[in-house]
Amino acid sequence: MADALNAAVADAVANYYARRPAVTWLGRGLAAVQALRPAAATRLAARLFFTPLPAKWRAARAPVPPGWRVESLAFERGRLALFRPEADTAGPPVLLLHGWGGAAQQMLPIARALAAAGARPWLLDWPAHGRSSGWRASLPQFVRVLDYLLARLADELGSTPAVAAHSLGALAAAAAAGRGAPVSRLVLLAPSPPPEPVLRGFARGVGLDDAAQRRLRRHIEASEGLLLDGFEPQRLGQRLALPTLIVHDRDDRMAPLEVSRRLAAHAAGAELLVTESLGHLRLLEHAGVAETVRDFVVRPRVL
Repeated sequence: MADALNAAVADAVANYYARRPAVTWLGRGLAAVQALRPAAATRLAARLFFTPLPAKWRAARAPVPPGWRVESLAFERGRLALFRPEADTAGPPVLLLHGWGGAAQQMLPIARALAAAGARPWLLDWPAHGRSSGWRASLPQFVRVLDYLLARLADELGSTPAVAAHSLGALAAAAAAGRGAPVSRLVLLAPSPPPEPVLRGFARGVGLDDAAQRRLRRHIEASEGLLLDGFEPQRLGQRLALPTLIVHDRDDRMAPLEVSRRLAAHAAGAELLVTESLGHLRLLEHAGVAETVRDFVVRPRVL
């Protein structure tokens, strides 16, 4: 990504964390620990960075929508919540994925449009989100979830699922598909910027100096087993070799449109649809977006 775009993302993330009083106090504590025990401060910073905000309390208590059931699947040391329609069909399977700090039920408008067209939509709560267990998660963990879940679903169904994913979920979906996870078609809704400028903005927002930021990045890459550079949109796009629809709003303040432009420019056969005045979250509620996703998945166009 261009330096100017990276800088803008880092500034936005730093302001987001700096505006939260609790994070400000935690940052002061981290600074004190950093002066005495840098390694311990790095571990504490990583725990905070991997904690989704807002927390999942409200989403975990939300009632299950009529016509849906929730299954619990074991993964690593916890459980994943997977929403399925009670009236299952033999239509094409579609896995829908929310973003960081979100929940599976944000994807219901798209899921209902897919179900009405005869598809078989499933909605996942990421680890530490919604009804899934845990309080910390990471983008590399999301990729591991998808590698496991998509292989399991493809084996159970005898067919390859499509994936429609939002925000950070879209980055994870693009990374998993680019690594060869069984995905028939891919829909990326307002994909997030890559983690490097987000991590830089987080470090500034909690008051970590440059040396602490570098230690934090090395710690995350070593503990997660992935380099953060691999999530740059150019690199993700170069690995995508399947029908891909990217939908992004021009007025999105949380994820710059330029991320999707770069993904589309480097992904063979990808199509970019730019919407207006929907922002980052209203995109998921818009009937026209749901219909576009439905048509791409159920009645795919030749790209």
